[in-house]
Amino acid sequence: MSILVTGASGHVGRHVVAQLAAAGARVRAMTRNPASAAFPAGVEVVHGDLLKVDTVGAALSGVDRLYLFPEPRTATEVVAAAKLAGVRRIVTLSSGAVTGGLDTDFQFPVEQAVEHSGLEWTHLRPGQFASNTLRLWAPSIRAERVVRYVAPDQIGLPIHEADIAEVAVHALLSDGHHGRAYDMTGPQQVTNREQVIAIAEALGEPVYFEEVTPERAREILTAQGGWAAENSGFLLGFEDYSASGTPDLSQEDWDRMLQPVPTVEEVTGHPARTFAQWARDHVTSFR
Repeated sequence: MSILVTGASGHVGRHVVAQLAAAGARVRAMTRNPASAAFPAGVEVVHGDLLKVDTVGAALSGVDRLYLFPEPRTATEVVAAAKLAGVRRIVTLSSGAVTGGLDTDFQFPVEQAVEHSGLEWTHLRPGQFASNTLRLWAPSIRAERVVRYVAPDQIGLPIHEADIAEVAVHALLSDGHHGRAYDMTGPQQVTNREQVIAIAEALGEPVYFEEVTPERAREILTAQGGWAAENSGFLLGFEDYSASGTPDLSQEDWDRMLQPVPTVEEVTGHPARTFAQWARDHVTSFR
């Protein structure tokens, strides 16, 4: 059995690679920059770009299972190349927004391409990534030990990327996951302020939450650039999640979406990691 991991240098992908390698699987890690990638010993590293399907075709040679990072622009072509190469099983990183009807323009085309292929498939639909905290707040925490953001009491269900990866590894290596779409959350509700407190406790130093207006928060994130700037409009309520707009969900629907689901424990056999654990695991990124 040989497994190709696309997006292998990403927040989730690198954990998928490491956990597969630890399980003794033959792993091929695909990345756009192999020279700068760092993976466990024994992992085969190859060049590939999901936007350049010919490079993916080469990386798929001899592979029978695939962890697929979502890239809707080439999903149909990539999945077709996987089938042609002899891949039998695909595990797709998707989004919990699909379940809530909030995202039909990004992840859903990838899910459709995989399902229509006739191959074995499993979709992973995590909600809020705990790692988003790094991209939003780490610069100001490192520089000033302060977070300037909106809605300190806003509730989230941040999930540790290692838990997403562990569910992916189970779906790749073991049977019984075909045809499943796994909604995934962290184990407990955590407010924005409580996330900052957890980071402060991991650091062993005070970190202050300064509430600002959405307009000011957008200015801050725009100045940071990168992912924070690109996603500030949606995160702060200035843009809908997709071009099709936000669906008319009832209060009951919204309340349901803010309840943790036990998927991680059901699949892996252990409780999902808490945000406090995530903060401890990433503390050096906040120093």
